[in-house]
Amino acid sequence: MRREILYGAGFCAVTENGRLVEYIPLEDADQAGAGSLVLGRVDRLMPGLDCAFVDVGRKKSGFLPMKEDSRSFRGGPLRSGETLLLQIRKEETGEKGVFLTRDVSLPGTGVILMPMNRFVGVSGRIADETERQRLRETGKRIAGDRFGLVMRLAAERMAEEALRQETEALLEKWERLLEKSRTGKAGDVLHRESEAERLAADYRGRGIDGIREVPALDAELSRQLKAAGERRIALPGGGNLVLDRCEAMTVIDVNTASDHSGQNKAATVLETNLEACESAAEQIRLRNLSGIVILDMIDMAAEEDREQVLERLRQCFARDRVKTVIHGWTRLGLIEMTRKRGRGEMTL
Repeated sequence: MRREILYGAGFCAVTENGRLVEYIPLEDADQAGAGSLVLGRVDRLMPGLDCAFVDVGRKKSGFLPMKEDSRSFRGGPLRSGETLLLQIRKEETGEKGVFLTRDVSLPGTGVILMPMNRFVGVSGRIADETERQRLRETGKRIAGDRFGLVMRLAAERMAEEALRQETEALLEKWERLLEKSRTGKAGDVLHRESEAERLAADYRGRGIDGIREVPALDAELSRQLKAAGERRIALPGGGNLVLDRCEAMTVIDVNTASDHSGQNKAATVLETNLEACESAAEQIRLRNLSGIVILDMIDMAAEEDREQVLERLRQCFARDRVKTVIHGWTRLGLIEMTRKRGRGEMTL
């Protein structure tokens, strides 16, 4: 598979074998998005909601939990009026301001540095337990209980010394940010990575064949992007997908070609469902759908066919940089999955 990262005025994109699988519009290049580090002043403590509202220089106050998820987080209690170095975890949506965290993470190619806690973990994409244990021990040696680390997928192919050097470089970066924070004011953006840099860091462990600046998407990629705004997506064999997003989840319905006379029906259904796996994964990534996703595949009687479809879906999402969990078949014959929320979703 050939993977390229494309960027130009107002967008970043990812292609795999000539197919557009990610498109990120950069409508406001000056707006600090998810992953950015900002200074925020604690305006109001809300003990009943277990959170604080924080001034980050925007019209809407940011939302900061009083307690972080990590048990090993080393920050103290929040105080009203204090100014903190914070990271944007989720961008603002609708009436909600940005979701903030004190538990900062700085991503590298092989590791993610977490300077405010002491947790050492391994990417969930690494399945082999022996390899997970090896990387966990490597991470503990490097961290030495000074900070937290997550060993990324690319760490499997990196020597310990290379991982150590990358970690120390990230630690130096953190120290420079702390120094800048001492003289800043609420709303200052201390660190903002370009989308191209973020994409490169996320995909480097999966392989990148090229990073190119282009004036615009070519005609074929533009056609694929336009199709991602449609409710109905055609499949190569004549079937189609219908995508509907509601408040609680996204539902994808798979339909076979209306005429398959003279063909083996079970084989046609299986082939259509396998095509749907590829297309659904592509559309979910391109539209950046998140949360609960339900796939209503065409009914299959054979258990081996159902397992084949489930395995194809797992393979398709193994290429995704966003954490996705395929939960399997429900009693009603639906596939349920969840995908981590990141940047904003495209409008269907």
